[in-house]
Amino acid sequence: MNAVAPAFDGLEQTRRVSLRYLNVFRLILAGLFVVAGQELNLGGESPRVFLGAAVVYLTAVLLLGFPDAIQRLGFDRVAALQGVIDIVALAVLMWASGGYRSGVPLLLMTVVLAGSGLVSRERTVLFHAALATVLVLSENTWRFISGGWPADFFQVGIACAGFFAIAVIARLLARRAQANEALARRRGAELASQQAINERIIRDLQDGVIVLDAEGRIRHANARASNLLGIDLPEGALLSELDAFLAARTVERGREDSLTRLGRARRSLRCRTVEAGGDGDTVIYTVIYLSDFEEIQRQIQQLKLAALGRLTASMAHEIRNPLSAVSQAAELLLDENRRDMQARLVRIINDNAGRIERMVRDVLALGRRDEALPDTVPLNEFVGGLVDQLCLGCGEEERRIFQIDIAADVSFSADRTHLQQILVNLLDNARRHCSGAPGSIRIRAETDTPGVVILHVSDDGPGVSEADRAKIFEPFFTSHPKGTGLGLYIARELAEANGAVLELAPGEGGAHFTLTGRSTS
Repeated sequence: MNAVAPAFDGLEQTRRVSLRYLNVFRLILAGLFVVAGQELNLGGESPRVFLGAAVVYLTAVLLLGFPDAIQRLGFDRVAALQGVIDIVALAVLMWASGGYRSGVPLLLMTVVLAGSGLVSRERTVLFHAALATVLVLSENTWRFISGGWPADFFQVGIACAGFFAIAVIARLLARRAQANEALARRRGAELASQQAINERIIRDLQDGVIVLDAEGRIRHANARASNLLGIDLPEGALLSELDAFLAARTVERGREDSLTRLGRARRSLRCRTVEAGGDGDTVIYTVIYLSDFEEIQRQIQQLKLAALGRLTASMAHEIRNPLSAVSQAAELLLDENRRDMQARLVRIINDNAGRIERMVRDVLALGRRDEALPDTVPLNEFVGGLVDQLCLGCGEEERRIFQIDIAADVSFSADRTHLQQILVNLLDNARRHCSGAPGSIRIRAETDTPGVVILHVSDDGPGVSEADRAKIFEPFFTSHPKGTGLGLYIARELAEANGAVLELAPGEGGAHFTLTGRSTS
C-alpha cells in the first residue's frame, strides 16, 4: 500500500501540471481573440458578439486558472467546467466568424478536446466531444435553415466524428502515459526500498566495502571500511588522493585476493576487488571488500589455545626419545671401562640433554609471549651487536657472510629480548642454509611507509620448497636433524606479541623472511 499511494499522488500531480500548461494556452488564446481577432479575419459576421464572447472567455480563463478555484471546486470539476466553457466560447466565436468555414475555431476546438483528454476523466472527455458535436451541428443547422449548403453537413459530420476520435485517442494516450508513470514510480519506490535495505546490510557488514566508479571516485563506503583504513572516505572523493597505495593495489591486483597492510593504522587486511555493472571491456563500478585479517588471527589464536593439549602431547613424545637415549647411555656407562666408549656415551648424553634444554627453553619463551615490554630498539646497532655475538670466536670470513643495510636512524618498537630471539632464529637458519660466501646473508630495513618498518632477512641458499611453505611455521616441523622444530613457530608468536608480523616472502632463490612492525623514527 505504501508504494501505491505515492504512485497515485504522482498521477494527480501529472494531471495538475498538464492543466497548468493548458490554462496558459487558454490564456494566450483568449488574449489573442481579444487583441487580434479582426487581424485574423475572425468575427466578421458579428464583431460585437465576437468581442463580447472573447472578453467573457478571457475572464473565465482568469477566474478558473487560479489555484483557489481548484481548492474550492475540486480538480475534476474545474477541468470539466473549463472544457465546457472552451467549447461553448469557441462555438459562439465560430458562429460570429462565419460558421464552420472559418476554419480556425474548428482547429482550436480539436486542440481543446485533445487537452481535455489529458486532464479529464473518461466520461467527461466523451461529454466534451458530444457537446462540441451538438454545438457544431446546431450551428450548421441554423445556417442551413438560413440558406446554407446541404453539402456542409457531410464535412461537419466528418469533423464531429473527428471530435470523438481525437477525444478517445487523447484519453487512451493519457491513460497509457499515466500507467507508465505509475509503473515507473512504483519501480522507483521498490528500487529506493531495495537500495535502503542494501545500504543497511552494507553498513552492518563486518567487512569494509568501498564502491568506486569508473574514474576511481568513491560512490559508497561503509563505516567499517573507514575504521579499518583509519581514514575518512567521503562520497565523491578520489581514492587515489586518500590512499594511493590501496588505489594502486586495486588496479594491480584486479579480482585477485591479497593480504596487505593498508591504511594509516597499517592493519593486516585481505583486499578483494570485484568489477560490476560493466559490459565487455567497460567497467562502471569497482567494489572493494576489506576483511580484517587481524581479527581472523585472533580467532586463530583461540584455536591455538584449544590445540595446547595436542602441543603438550607432542612435547611429551619429543622429550621421551632423548630421555630414553640418556637413560640407556647412562646404564651402559656404568658397565663400560673403555675410555673411547665412555667418551662416546657421554657425548650422547650431552647432546640429548642439550636438545631437551633447547626444547624447554623454546616452550618457556612461548609461555612468556604475553610479557612483552615494548622498547625503542635502534636496528643498526642492535643487529650489528647480535651478529657480533653470533660470530664470537669465529674468523673474519665468518663475519663477512652477513651484509647489514640499515640506516642509523631506523628503530623498531618491540621487546628487546623477544626481538633478539626472533632474529637469532632467523639468522641461525640463514647461516645453516647459505652458501657461506661474503654477503650471502643480507639484513636490510625498509621504511617507505611512515611509522612502519619492514626488516628483511634473506640468504642465497636453496630456499623453502613449495610443499614446505605452508608448514614452515607449524610447531615441531623441521628439516634439520638436530632441530626442535619450534624456532620459527616461537619467532612468529613473539612477533605477534609485539604487534609485528613475521612472514615468508614469496619468490624463488634463498629463504626470505620479513618482520613488519612499528617504527618510532
